[in-house]
Amino acid sequence: MSQDPYHHAVIARAIAHIGETVGQQPRLEEVAAAVGLSPAHFQRVFSQWVGVSPKRYQQYLTLDHAKRLLAERFTVLDTAHATGLSGTGRLHDLFLTWEAMSPGEYAAKGKGLTIRWGWFDSPFGDMLVMGTARGICGLGFSAETGREPALQDMMARWPEARFIQDREALHEPVARLLSGGKARLLMIGAPFQIKVWEALLAIPSGQVTTYGEIARHIGNPKAVRAVGTAVGRNPVSWLIPCHRALRKSGGLGGYHWGLPVKRAMLAWEAARFDADEDRQKTA
Repeated sequence: MSQDPYHHAVIARAIAHIGETVGQQPRLEEVAAAVGLSPAHFQRVFSQWVGVSPKRYQQYLTLDHAKRLLAERFTVLDTAHATGLSGTGRLHDLFLTWEAMSPGEYAAKGKGLTIRWGWFDSPFGDMLVMGTARGICGLGFSAETGREPALQDMMARWPEARFIQDREALHEPVARLLSGGKARLLMIGAPFQIKVWEALLAIPSGQVTTYGEIARHIGNPKAVRAVGTAVGRNPVSWLIPCHRALRKSGGLGGYHWGLPVKRAMLAWEAARFDADEDRQKTA
């Protein structure tokens, strides 16, 4: 897989374009033109990144894809935990270690923390990354909201912290993150939120679960709405995969950074999941 930062931006634009025009089923030539590449070059770069062709990727963006995922790849979280799929396990090619702030630190609302932030290219568009000396503490996307609202949204989660724009300080951990290396996370949340986020970490890449299943798993089966709120407050979207939580009906539900971003993430992971299965069958 190419890790050229330029290709990050190209694939982000391609995914956005395919998502916006999926109803028209654009031809390869049309998508390639939209990102400024020849059809042959685009086909090669896209397939290297996503694992499948652009045409096949379109199939993962159809409106009923979430329902198919729920029917075919529903994850029972108790089983996931029993088989070792947790916060210390594999998560869409990333290895995460994470710690939660103490109740006292949470109550302080970030007081005494220095949080550095910067914008980076990702397969899902502009990605805002925030981090402390202890690890990445914030990750958001601006495709739907724009940069400034996304930045203010994330800063409001730690109102007493000191923020410094310092992209260079985050370059190394972000490079590891995007290349499938280890990522250290510092989670800031109330105890209930931490339980929900821990449950999200048990959902394997390419699979999904429901808000109700998460509520049942954490011992509060009637707290489905509260679970949805906690999912939406996840400060490191994508790394803690709130996009893998769906409604019981198979509907996408909400997503803090916009449903097109959620659909793109699910499609990206499903495509890579299927590509891995295809390689295993032919090995």
